[in-house]
Amino acid sequence: MPRDSRGHLTPGRISPQRPVPPSIDRPEYVGHAEPHETGLGDLYSPDEIEAIRRSSRIAADAITAVGEAIRPGVTTDELDRVGHDYVVSHGAYPSTLGYRGYPKSVCTSVNEVICHGIPDDTVLEDGDLINIDITAYLDGMHGDTNRTFVVGEGTPEVVDLVERTRLALERGIKAVAPGREVNVVGRAIEMYAKRFGYGVVRDYTGHGVGRAFHSGLIIPHYDAPQFDDVMEVGMVFTIEPMLTLGGIDADIWGDDWTVATRDHSLTAQFEHTLVVTERGAEVLTTY
Repeated sequence: MPRDSRGHLTPGRISPQRPVPPSIDRPEYVGHAEPHETGLGDLYSPDEIEAIRRSSRIAADAITAVGEAIRPGVTTDELDRVGHDYVVSHGAYPSTLGYRGYPKSVCTSVNEVICHGIPDDTVLEDGDLINIDITAYLDGMHGDTNRTFVVGEGTPEVVDLVERTRLALERGIKAVAPGREVNVVGRAIEMYAKRFGYGVVRDYTGHGVGRAFHSGLIIPHYDAPQFDDVMEVGMVFTIEPMLTLGGIDADIWGDDWTVATRDHSLTAQFEHTLVVTERGAEVLTTY
């Protein structure tokens, strides 16, 4: 089991890449070292928003399917299989598969892993935290979402962290409005998280999504006035706060993907893809 003597996670065995039917359209980056995502913009027409809604619906429902399989004793690789099969069975491509060389269709981030955990033979234990992050690509558009689950019975501290992270995302969404700078999102999230003494991860942010998996638009989760893009009706992006029970310093494992808290403190994350409307925001990855 990939945990050391102190219970900290260590890299496990990664199974071969899962196949995608040739009939399913691939994003442009599949088979290439780097994506060509710049200059695609963050504003969308009503028809394009409907396309993002369709891919977002698949991603959200795939996470629901994975959530039903989460239990003590299951491996993160098995959860990847469930998510992969759901996405491709609905005619979509799992966006992470082949993105900058990422080898799997789901990100499974357990306990101290902040984000981008690679599914492997890690066995989940009672009381663990696991974040499931799935993006689906359909009809030329990506829809991106994630949720954190408690495996079995969690301690009150763990349960509170998960629920408050979800509520932090809600605070960020409520701050969205046309004419405001994107930094108001981070200010709302950080103000809420500080009430409980949580760390707010700064190195990984929300982002523009749709035609591109990551468009270049940055949505901070902390008070960051330097990010001053003005929100407009029809703009699409993610908000995805990552909160910790300790510090925010992180290390990247040797796989060049897995990001874990340096102090091994537990961490949770929630993410939605949303569109800016005249009245605020509409979540496209509802579940």
